[in-house]
Amino acid sequence: MSPLALTSSSHSLASAALVYAALLNAESWPSWSAYADVEWDVPAGVDRPARVGDVRTISSRTGRVCCRERVIELVPDQRFSYQQAAGLFASHRGSVDLARAAHGGTDITWSATYPHSLPLLDVLRRRRLQVWVHDLASYATSIVSRNS
Repeated sequence: MSPLALTSSSHSLASAALVYAALLNAESWPSWSAYADVEWDVPAGVDRPARVGDVRTISSRTGRVCCRERVIELVPDQRFSYQQAAGLFASHRGSVDLARAAHGGTDITWSATYPHSLPLLDVLRRRRLQVWVHDLASYATSIVSRNS
């Protein structure tokens, strides 16, 4: 089986800083993603920004843990990269890149790579990535709209 690389893009009227903040804010994920819960695995009582090496647990609306992801790169307002640390596709890697758009707002590109292509599952993976990037862009734009 060959590897699978996917990329999907969308545009938000929000600044890159706002989009980046939404990615790092676990509490915002249920507002814009299909997931019900995202929790950063940090010691109790610790309040700090996410760091490279941190792990987050993502759960579905049914309460089942979908995956655990380790942060592998953080470039404020530009890039958030992760690698699945546990779950069905433990070698999955992803990256969300943010770029200032010439006409305003932010262009968002979400990329994911899987070591093996699984044809029936690949359709779902491709669609899921398109939905995530669109929903993230829409969520960030809605914040701008509410605050204007």
